[in-house]
Amino acid sequence: MIIRKATIQDAKIIAENNISLAFETENRKMDKSTVQNGVKAVFSDRQNGFYLVAENENNIIGQLFITQEWSDWRNAVIWWMHRIYVKKPWRKKGVLTSLLLKMKQMAIEEEVYALRLYAFNKNEKAIAIYKKLGFTNTSFIILGKKIVNYDNCI
Repeated sequence: MIIRKATIQDAKIIAENNISLAFETENRKMDKSTVQNGVKAVFSDRQNGFYLVAENENNIIGQLFITQEWSDWRNAVIWWMHRIYVKKPWRKKGVLTSLLLKMKQMAIEEEVYALRLYAFNKNEKAIAIYKKLGFTNTSFIILGKKIVNYDNCI
């Protein structure tokens, strides 16, 4: 298994995985074109974030998306993990752990202050896994409000 930064050539499979993730975790059907364009936009501007992928025999078997937040209180960057997905046949085989270890290594090299993630509150399996891997509840809650009326947002 190889863990690497994704490239634009990976966009199609990443988008497919994102669509699968939304359906599996939230029973949400996403618009394929919107998701594909959103994934491609990540590669057009570093400020949009980046993906790490786990690859086995030239097939992407897992992924995670990282965005950054600037903390003026800490004068440092915080990385947020999103869209964490491992294909079903590869679960419980160390893929997620490998992705997180690579991300942690990169975060140390880039002097990132903290790693944070959010999970769908009804995705109890994922939350249990993240806690097992050392993530804890924080003193924050995340609130949201739609600004643009897209059916596939929030």
